[in-house]
Amino acid sequence: PSYMAPEQAVGNNAAISAITDVYGIGAVLYQLLTGHPPFAGGTTYETIKFLLDTEPRKPRLWNPKIDRDLSTICLKCLEKDPKRRYPSALALAEDLERWLKHEPISARRTGLVTRGRKWVRRNPSSALLAASLVALAAAASWIVWKAEFIRQPATTGIAVLPFENLSDEKEHAFFADGVQDDILTKLAKIADLKVISRSSVMQYRGKQDVRQIGNALRVSYVLEGTVRRLGGKLHVNAQLVDTRTDEDIWADEYDRDLNDVFAIETEVAQSIANRLRAKVSPREKAAIEQRPTNDLVAYDLYVQAVSLIDKAAYEERKEQGKDYFQAIELLNQAIARDPAFLLAYCRLAEAHDELYFDRFDYTPSRLELAKSAIDSAFRLKPDSGEAHLALGRHFYHGYFDYDHARHELAIAVRTLPNDARIFEWSGYIDRRQNRWYDAVRNFERAMELDPRNVKILTDGAITYHLLRDYKKEGETIDRLIALEPNKIDFPLARAGIDLRERANTRATHAVLQKILTDNPEFARERFDLALYERDAVAAEHALAVLGALGEDTFDAGRGGMQFSRACLQGSLARMKGDAAAAHVAFTVARAQQEEAVRARPDYGPPLCVLGLIDAGLGRKEEALREGRRALELAPMAKDSLDGVDVLYVYAVICAWTGERDLAIEQLETLAKIPAGPSYGDLRLSPNWDSLRGDPRFEKIVASLAPKEVVSK
Repeated sequence: PSYMAPEQAVGNNAAISAITDVYGIGAVLYQLLTGHPPFAGGTTYETIKFLLDTEPRKPRLWNPKIDRDLSTICLKCLEKDPKRRYPSALALAEDLERWLKHEPISARRTGLVTRGRKWVRRNPSSALLAASLVALAAAASWIVWKAEFIRQPATTGIAVLPFENLSDEKEHAFFADGVQDDILTKLAKIADLKVISRSSVMQYRGKQDVRQIGNALRVSYVLEGTVRRLGGKLHVNAQLVDTRTDEDIWADEYDRDLNDVFAIETEVAQSIANRLRAKVSPREKAAIEQRPTNDLVAYDLYVQAVSLIDKAAYEERKEQGKDYFQAIELLNQAIARDPAFLLAYCRLAEAHDELYFDRFDYTPSRLELAKSAIDSAFRLKPDSGEAHLALGRHFYHGYFDYDHARHELAIAVRTLPNDARIFEWSGYIDRRQNRWYDAVRNFERAMELDPRNVKILTDGAITYHLLRDYKKEGETIDRLIALEPNKIDFPLARAGIDLRERANTRATHAVLQKILTDNPEFARERFDLALYERDAVAAEHALAVLGALGEDTFDAGRGGMQFSRACLQGSLARMKGDAAAAHVAFTVARAQQEEAVRARPDYGPPLCVLGLIDAGLGRKEEALREGRRALELAPMAKDSLDGVDVLYVYAVICAWTGERDLAIEQLETLAKIPAGPSYGDLRLSPNWDSLRGDPRFEKIVASLAPKEVVSK
């Protein structure tokens, strides 16, 4: 289906024509140019959905060396509206011929090329065959003769490792980190290079095997260096090493005044780019030459703050907030010393937005502080990629304004082609906007640029999980386990694949049994497993542990859904058939949930949970009304993750209230879309017990079953 035209995908046979074949030729050309089909999902359904609902990624985003006109020709073939494609395969062939001759192409004109139509109508089969051969031959010729446009850069990647501090004063370690960070930042602005992100390279402090580093980061080169600061003097040594041969291919030493440090960094970056034969545009050259600040103390404060912000992403909540506040203090000090320090404003905005999003300070004034820092950055440089990145995050974290966030990130990537954060955040937005093909591509690019970033890898695994691509999810979790073998979350997530894919609880049970004594915070996972296994005693024990921990509200689903402990108690009592206990628990839960709804009256998930509680209380009409209203407030077109969560809970409401047909109708939809229920959930969850035995329900379950189960 990756090469199928939209009119074919929807079964509109009346619309199929020679123009449909133009789409197919364009799809093959897209594959030849990029190495990828225009659309690809984890399942046939997902591929068709991408094909119908999303636009193909521009070929030049896969490889900027692809000629713009050739990209335009390819995308014209892939227009969803047949009227906007070439009118025939011959017209496509003629435009490709123009491109090969370096003549202006018709795809850029307003009108469509019409020459040859009469001949095509007289000889449609011959025309299609000839045009297909011309198109594919032209694409092949382009690959052979125009290889300059698509060849890989001379380097398959470079990692700038932490520079060793040789100064007598150990507090100068941050200064050495600053030298490395600025060189990395400058090189990362060159689109012709692949540069590994800071968070992945900082793990290689100290002398290590460059071959191993090259394999781990998937790069061909590493830059190593040392920094010695003595009074007002500075000595920097840098060497570029080929990780495949362990040989130095460039090295230089710099003895300068301390104030020349930024000039040294520029010279190193320029030398590396030249040695790797990277093409550097005039704009990139200007960016390399730009100083981050004229104040060395301010830069030292900035480097310390950046280290804290990056570290906070991996920490427990208490330490997280502490690091963000400390980073803000350091950045404010840096800005006080240099009010023109653009990068400091951008990271300051990030820290403020994180405090707001993570609810350390969920107040409008915190958002205003972030916006003020962003405004300062734009005043200094209106076309700053870093400022656009900061604004994109601000739109997402502060307002869940996905469209504006996407727009800002698209601007940022033009000048920050190696910034993994842009692809990471684009992936988050793609998931929310039901652009799953794009989400996969963006997270895969982020993982390529930042291959040891636990946060990015985790979200990459989650994306595969939501697409039910359990093979890639498992591979990504294996990478996480290799990075952090002592972190128990990852073996538990790995075991969970067997539960979701095959409805097999044994692996999850074994992991939880091993870790729960020393890690009681995983009692929530034990509660969910106990419901799947119909183990009421274990479920009650898990709830008691959660109570002892003071935990009373729990995240659920994929978006912003939350359940109270009382709601979980009601679900357990319902599973046991204890109507009286269920009524008591759900009554308590209802009072708590009404407060949540009042706090966010226009947000669908809390209202849907209220509907579920009312279903547990036997208040059928209220439950169904609340569920329907929640669907109106959280349509999948607005936020696909919240939308799927609400639709799932609405299906449970229907099942609990005896609306079997309505429940099955929702499940038929959920089973076909990303982020819907897994085979394990439908097979094991008590939520669906009232539907078991219904052939329609069993058909839905079978549609999600792994091949070995279906074949039995």
